[in-house]
Amino acid sequence: MPQRFSKDEYHAPTSELNLPNQAFNQWKIMSRMENLRALFAERRRGYSLPQGLYTDLAVHDFDIRAIFQRTWLQAGFESEIPTPGDYLTLKVGESSVVVVRNLDGVVGAFFNTCRHRGAQICSEKRGHAARLVCPYHHWSYDLRGRLVQAALMHEGFDRSNFTLRAIKVETVGGVIFICLGDSPPNFAPFRTALEPMIEPHELRKTKLVHTQTLIEHADWKLVMENARECYHCRAAHPQLMRSLRDFTTVRDTSGAPQQWETAFIQNCESTGLPTGEVIGEWYQIGRYALSDGMLSYTTDGKPAVAKTLGSVGNGDVGVMWWAIQPNGFNHVVGDYAFCFQVWPTGPGETVVTGKWFVHQEAVEGVDYKLERLTEVWTATNEQDASLAENLQRGVRSIAYTPGPYSRITEQLVSRLIDWYCDSAETFLRGT
Repeated sequence: MPQRFSKDEYHAPTSELNLPNQAFNQWKIMSRMENLRALFAERRRGYSLPQGLYTDLAVHDFDIRAIFQRTWLQAGFESEIPTPGDYLTLKVGESSVVVVRNLDGVVGAFFNTCRHRGAQICSEKRGHAARLVCPYHHWSYDLRGRLVQAALMHEGFDRSNFTLRAIKVETVGGVIFICLGDSPPNFAPFRTALEPMIEPHELRKTKLVHTQTLIEHADWKLVMENARECYHCRAAHPQLMRSLRDFTTVRDTSGAPQQWETAFIQNCESTGLPTGEVIGEWYQIGRYALSDGMLSYTTDGKPAVAKTLGSVGNGDVGVMWWAIQPNGFNHVVGDYAFCFQVWPTGPGETVVTGKWFVHQEAVEGVDYKLERLTEVWTATNEQDASLAENLQRGVRSIAYTPGPYSRITEQLVSRLIDWYCDSAETFLRGT
């Protein structure tokens, strides 16, 4: 069995090894890498991960570097920053990111770090600014990240050398994606698959009406594993299961569509909505039927919002769903969109955000009631938080050993973990 890191070992004093600081730090890094390689070598395909990959202190930092800083992450919807100067911020590990719409209406993203002495520029979750001004010494940047003012700097100082560090950005159908790495995965196939599925819902014409934030005491992978399967749904999610038809299971041994599925496809095609499913290396996209007679994720299956989203006829569209590795999924029904994301914030700690979007002209109290709109996913997220935290407690036990994923109802979990391990091992080969 590979060595496990304890808190004391992770912060072992240099004197214990009788090494100079530089040599000790190099030894410590090599030791961590070897331990990680051993953990991934121990992993058995089709099974949950070795205990250390859910519990070791060093794994959190590794996951940020090897996974979250190297792949595409969904940053938000364009409707969250509708006018030039609007911005939103988010944290990826210890790095704050600001996503902003410039004067030409183009969405860009930058590290939220001043090029002077590193102060964080924007402190709010979202806001509006004509310029991005550092609160420390008031270095000011335009909405393209260019330094336009830096008072009391010496002769020869060239502002053009100190633009904000840009982050790669892509937008599709009103959704914003960012990648912190220099060599992100190929985005083009994802765009090609998502665009025709998402455009009919006109998500650019929505507005954010509610955000739920949960701090869960569980490793982000356990949170996402739980979110990628519905094996637990019948027992754990009574509100959700009134309208959700579990599309994570296989059809049957023949793979032939069932009668309800054929009827659903015909109904969608009659209104010009594309159907089908696309599975990529780091994403999955599809349109799926809800339970019989259900039009939305509500306790009675009836729409929560009077105004439908986009060109979707009467709103009987099932659910348009997409998920990207490592940390999120989205459900768009006829009357609203729901976005779920996880952000690892420390060893065994994850922040979960849920966002609800409705038609930009929908009026609260007239076209929808917020409690009714949010009740299903609010309950589901809180139930899942309890499940993930319970799972983390169990995984820490000396009795834990990896168990097999169901090939019937945990296919998406297995795909997530395969992708995670493949990505991590690719990173390790380069270190």
